[in-house]
Amino acid sequence: MGVVRTVVFPALRLVVWALIAVALLWIAFVRTGNRDTDAAATASAVVQPPATSITRGDVVNTVALQGTIQADPATTVKATAAGQVGKVRAEVGQAVEKGTPLFTVVVTVEPPATSGTGATTGDPTAAPTTPPAATTKTVTVTSTVAGTLATLDVLAGQDVTVGQAAATVSPGTLTVSAPLTQAQQYRLLKAPTSAQVTVPGGPGTFECTGLRTGTPPSTGTDGSAGGSPSGFDPYTGMPADPSTAMTGANVTCAVPAGVQVFAGLSAAVDVTAGQAQGVLLAPVTAVQGTVGNGKVWTVGEDGATTETPVTLGLTDGQNVEITGGVTEGQQVLQFVPGTDTPTDPGGMYGMGS
Repeated sequence: MGVVRTVVFPALRLVVWALIAVALLWIAFVRTGNRDTDAAATASAVVQPPATSITRGDVVNTVALQGTIQADPATTVKATAAGQVGKVRAEVGQAVEKGTPLFTVVVTVEPPATSGTGATTGDPTAAPTTPPAATTKTVTVTSTVAGTLATLDVLAGQDVTVGQAAATVSPGTLTVSAPLTQAQQYRLLKAPTSAQVTVPGGPGTFECTGLRTGTPPSTGTDGSAGGSPSGFDPYTGMPADPSTAMTGANVTCAVPAGVQVFAGLSAAVDVTAGQAQGVLLAPVTAVQGTVGNGKVWTVGEDGATTETPVTLGLTDGQNVEITGGVTEGQQVLQFVPGTDTPTDPGGMYGMGS
């Protein structure tokens, strides 16, 4: 037992410590080197974005919008004289034309003031003259537009003042209105004069004329019960995504007479604002900028990338027309450097078409 304690056990301890030292050296140098190599390879794979080619094809700038059918606002008719309503000459629901009499106002005309005794003769001893009696005249208030008399808020014998709202006339026409996102507003800088409208469950697709883009007049309420506008963060009030946030602008066009639709119905609106055939195209993901001028990153034969200015034309939301700066077949980065690479670019950008 003395030999075991003095020779065998110390020898075993030396072997164990040697194995531990070898393991530590392997972990410190071999494993670390492998991790560095793997990390470098992974980083190299991540920073190498895919490339795509400049192609030639057709582009149609059709902006698809979701809107509603709205009744055009009624026009207010105001009293044009101060006096007493004489006769009401129209009824609510009656079709009227511009100039149709609605009611009359009896206006009292006071006589001109006199200077007193002998004012007319110049003789102070003359008897006073009798002042002339007041007279009246009748003023007819007429409709200022054609339509249907929606309200008539006067009664015979009622006193009215100049400018008092007395009636409203509804034009009986309808308008299609659709809000625009920021990206859509830029695509409609040169909007046409008409759009194609489809009302689900209603008549077939019809042409909506008199198309305009702009900001509608404020009605004093946004209908959101104090919440944030659509497309804005409810906590910060900032756009959640500037390209998809509503701008306050919209597209409006007139529903043609004879098309049977009703106020409040939803409508799909397709506005085609230009098309081009046989032009150079690049994915919108490859271009920084959307209107007029932009940049792409061209890829050389050695794999090096170069920031290249380009001029832009039409876009369909997925591809954009390149009118100058690159040539057909030239390689460019598919995604602008520094932006997140979407897993489904087509789905991402197709939503904003």
